[in-house]
Amino acid sequence: MALNPAGNNNLGATDMVYRTSTSAATTGGIYSENKLWLPIWSGEVIHAYDHYNMFENMVMQKTIASGTTAEFPVTGTVALKAAWNAGEELSGGSATSTTFSIKLDKRPMAAHFEIDNVDQLLTQWEFRAELARQAGLTLANTRDKQISAYIARAAMEDLLAGDPRTGLTVPTQAAFTDAAFDHLGNSGSNAPDRTTAALKVLKAIEDFMVHLQEINAPTEGVYCVVTPRAFQDIRSLGIARANADLANGAGRPFFGGVAEAGGLGAPLGMGMHSQTDSLEYQGCMILKSNHLPVVDYTASAIGEARYNLNGAGAKVKALIFQKDCVASLNLQGLKVDTVDDVRRNTTFTVASMFKGTGVLRPELAVVISGLATASGDARSELRDLAGMTAEYVAVAPA
Repeated sequence: MALNPAGNNNLGATDMVYRTSTSAATTGGIYSENKLWLPIWSGEVIHAYDHYNMFENMVMQKTIASGTTAEFPVTGTVALKAAWNAGEELSGGSATSTTFSIKLDKRPMAAHFEIDNVDQLLTQWEFRAELARQAGLTLANTRDKQISAYIARAAMEDLLAGDPRTGLTVPTQAAFTDAAFDHLGNSGSNAPDRTTAALKVLKAIEDFMVHLQEINAPTEGVYCVVTPRAFQDIRSLGIARANADLANGAGRPFFGGVAEAGGLGAPLGMGMHSQTDSLEYQGCMILKSNHLPVVDYTASAIGEARYNLNGAGAKVKALIFQKDCVASLNLQGLKVDTVDDVRRNTTFTVASMFKGTGVLRPELAVVISGLATASGDARSELRDLAGMTAEYVAVAPA
C-alpha cells in the first residue's frame, strides 16, 4: 500500500509532487525517475497501435517476453493399414514431431518526433493523445504492410520439400490470375469491367473454399482483403449504374441485406465506409485495407529486404487466405526513449517495437493477380515478378 510522507495510508493530491510540479515530471536525464510521462504516453501509443492494427489479428501470432525466436509445432500424419495381416510389422507412419522457427527482425521499427515544449506532453492531454495516436498509427500501418506482404509471400511459395504433412497441395494459382482482375479496384476502369472483376473475386472465394476442403484444411478464419475501391464495387453489385439497368425494375443488390438475394451485407442506407466494416460471403470475411502489397516496396522499404516485394510488378490486387498461413512474432512491450537536445532546444522522442514474421502454410493463401498470362508454374512467375526468391522457412528436427 502506498503511504504519504506522514506515514498515513491515504495519499493526498499534494503528496505526489508531479501532480503539482510540471518540472518534477520532466526534468532529469534520459533514465531519470522523473520522466513519469513516458509510461503514460507509451500506454497510449500501445492503445492506438492495437486500435489501428488490422492484419496482426488475422494471422497466427505469438508474444515472447525475451529471446529472439519462437517455435511453431509441425506434426506429420498418422498412417493407415487397411488390412493388417498377422505377423505384419507396421512402420508407424510419418507422425514426426518437428517445428518451424520464426525469428524477430534484426532491427526494431520506430516512430519518432521532435518537439520544442515537452511540458505540453504532461499538461495537455489533447496534445499528448494526438502524438500517441500518430505514433501508434504509424507503427500499425507499417506492421500491416509487413504482414500483408508476407501473406503474399506465402501465396507465392511452394510446399516445403520433405514436409512431414502429407496430402497437401497449393492452390492452382492460374485460377486466380486473370487480366480481368486488373480492373479490380481500378478507378480508371469503366463500371462493367469493375463489376466483372468484383464477380470474379466472389468466384475466387468459392474456389479457395473448395481447395481448403479438398486438403482437409480449416475453413473458418478465412479472409479476402481488397482495396477500398474494390470493396465498394463488391458491395455495389446489382445496383443500377445506367438507365438500361432499370428496364426491368431496380433489381436486387447482392450485398444490400435483401432476404430474397441471400441476405448478404446490410441495407444500402448503411454507409459501411469505415476501415473496420466487412462483408461475409460463404464463410469468408471480405475486408478493405490501404496496406495491401499493390505497390513496389523495393522503391520504398517497409522493413527488411524480405518484406519489400514489388507488388505492382506481380499485379497483386487482393489476398485470400486462412489465418494459419503466416505467423507474427511480437516481443512484449514498447520501448520509449526521450532525450533533451540543448543545442537544438528540443526534446526528441522515439517509440520502438520488435516484430517478426514467417510463413507457416503456403497452401492456405492465394494472390489475386491481374497478370494477362500465367505460366504452368504461376507461383514461380509471381515470385520472379515480385522480386523474391523461395525462402520457405526450413523445418528443424524436434
